[in-house]
Amino acid sequence: MDSALSAGATPGATRGATAGRFGIVLFPGVEELDAVGPWEMATIWARQPGGPSQCLLIGQEEAPITCAKGMLLLPHASFATAPPLDVLLVPGGQGTRTEVANPELIAFIRRQAAGCRAVLSVCTGSFLLHAAGLLSGRRATTHWASLDRLRALGDVEVVEERFIRDGAIWTAAGISSGIDLTLHFIAETAGEDVAATVQLESEYFPATRIYGDAASRGKGSSYFRSSCSES
Repeated sequence: MDSALSAGATPGATRGATAGRFGIVLFPGVEELDAVGPWEMATIWARQPGGPSQCLLIGQEEAPITCAKGMLLLPHASFATAPPLDVLLVPGGQGTRTEVANPELIAFIRRQAAGCRAVLSVCTGSFLLHAAGLLSGRRATTHWASLDRLRALGDVEVVEERFIRDGAIWTAAGISSGIDLTLHFIAETAGEDVAATVQLESEYFPATRIYGDAASRGKGSSYFRSSCSES
């Protein structure tokens, strides 16, 4: 495997580098915001000097994909026709529970990862990274409802943070956290000024209000349970 993806390695995508091709893999049952949130950040970044030269949605076939909640997404390329990527993002969703056993998807992730500067996952996309052999011995996170499942794999150090980077592998917690992960990845790759422009153009300044007490009843990841207790 490419040395950039060895445990603890420094990502090939470094501040000031050209981003190259940014690809998001799709599959039936993918969670909409896991893919669309990072897509929004990446395509705004692509307007900036040094941003991605291409942003691609990639499916097993070039046919519409039905997402977890009914949205239809049309891939630009298939596993067979996709060019080599510089950055690969793997979203999550209910579909990951069956896709971990899809040999074509797992082979595509493994093949692309070998040449990528960085591999990112959102939510339960971390299980697809694990199936591709990319998380063993690493620190990683996932959606709060799947943290114990990730721990049960036995060879991943599970971290309850909104996102975490281990070398060239970045993983995010649930759904909306993929936006934060991608924005932080942009800052690390292209610098604070570029990330600031993307943040401003997308008007991504999340409200801090926590509604009700659902997130303070002992469920969820420690990073937002502690925020609830402080509010």
